[in-house]
Amino acid sequence: MRYDFDQLLERRNTNCSKHDNNTVLFGSDDVLSMWVADMDFPVPEPVVDAIKKRAEHPVYGYTFPQASLYEAIVNRVDRLYGWKIKPEWILFNAGVVNGLYSAVEAFTHIGDELIIQPPVYYPFYSAIKNTGRQVVYNPLKEVNGRWEMDFEGLEKLFEVRTSFPARTPRIKALILCSPHNPVGRVWTKEELQRLAEICLKHDCLIFSDEIHCELLAPGVEHTATAGLSPEVQANTITFMSASKTFNLAGLATSYVIIPDAKLRRRYMEARAGRNSGNVFGYVATEAALTQCDDYLEQLRDYLYGNFKFFTEFINTRLPQLRVAKSEGTYLAWVDMRALGMDTLELQRFLREKARLALDDGYAFGPGGEGFQRFNLACPRSIVKEALERLEKAIKEL
Repeated sequence: MRYDFDQLLERRNTNCSKHDNNTVLFGSDDVLSMWVADMDFPVPEPVVDAIKKRAEHPVYGYTFPQASLYEAIVNRVDRLYGWKIKPEWILFNAGVVNGLYSAVEAFTHIGDELIIQPPVYYPFYSAIKNTGRQVVYNPLKEVNGRWEMDFEGLEKLFEVRTSFPARTPRIKALILCSPHNPVGRVWTKEELQRLAEICLKHDCLIFSDEIHCELLAPGVEHTATAGLSPEVQANTITFMSASKTFNLAGLATSYVIIPDAKLRRRYMEARAGRNSGNVFGYVATEAALTQCDDYLEQLRDYLYGNFKFFTEFINTRLPQLRVAKSEGTYLAWVDMRALGMDTLELQRFLREKARLALDDGYAFGPGGEGFQRFNLACPRSIVKEALERLEKAIKEL
C-alpha cells in the first residue's frame, strides 16, 4: 500500500492536543503547531481495520493483552535488534511516562537520586521530582555540532557521592533516552556499552526509554540497551511503544520489558492500580507491529526528505541558525543562540512574530537554552510554511 504523507488532514476540533489548545498554550490560535510529538499523518490502514473490527463487538469491558500481542513483540524485538526476550518479561502500561513513574517508585525511595542527561525529554524531570526523588544532571556535550554523552562526568558523579565514608550512595538509577529526544542522537553500541559498564560498576539501574527506536535515518541502526549482554539485561528496564512510530499516542498503550524476575515483581507491585492499556490499544499495537512494515519504510523516507529540506533551507537562507544532525526521531533540534535573545525574548519572538508553536529548548533542562525543537512529522508544505514564517520574522528584526 502507498501512503500519501503530503495529504493535509484537518485535526482541529477533534480534541487534538497539538492544534486545539493553541490559544491556551501559546496565547493565539494563529500559530503553526510543531511542538508535541505526534504525527499529522494518518495511521496505517491495517491499524484502522483492526480497531474497526474490534469496535464491531458492542462490549468494551475490562480486558487484557492477547497472547498474540506478546508474540508480536518478542518477534519484532528479535528481528529488528537481535534481542531475544520471553513473553513473561513483558508488562503493559498506559504510556511510557506512566511506566516511568512506576519504575521510579518501584526501584527508588523518597530522597534517592536519579541521573538524567540534559537537554532531555522534560517528563523525565517530572517523574523524578513529583515522586519526591532528586535529579542529578550529567549534561550531554556538544562536540563540533554533535551531541555526546559525558562518560568522564558520569564517573565523577559516582565518585563524588562515594568519597565520604559516612555518606550512603543515593544514586539508584539513570534514565536513558535512546534514541535521544530532543538532540536526535542514536547512540552507538560502543557508547551504550560504556554507559552500561559504568552503571553496572556502581550498582545503578538503567531505565531505557526507547520509544523512538524505529524512527531512524538511512544507514542508522538502533541497539537495544538490554541486548548488550546478560549482565546489562538484568540491570535494565526497557520502555517501548508503537505510539511514536505508528501515531497511536491517543490509544495510551505501551510496554516495558523486565527480564529480571525480582525486578519485574517489584515493578508490578509499584504499578498496582495503574491503567495498563486498553482494548483498542492492544489490537492496534499488534496490527502495527505485524502488518505495517511498508508504512514504516515509506514514513522513514518521507521524514528523511523533511529533514533534508528543513536543514538545507536553514543552511542556505538562515545560516545564523544551526540544525543538529538527526540520526533518529522526527524532531529537529535548532540552535538559535546567534539571534542574541534570552529565553523569554526568543519565546515571544517565535510566538508573536514568526507565529510558530514550538517546544522551547530551556524546558529540556541545562544546555537547552537558546534552542527550539521542531516536530517535522507533518506534510512538507507545513515544514515549508514554518520556515518561511521564521525567515520573514528574522529578516524583520
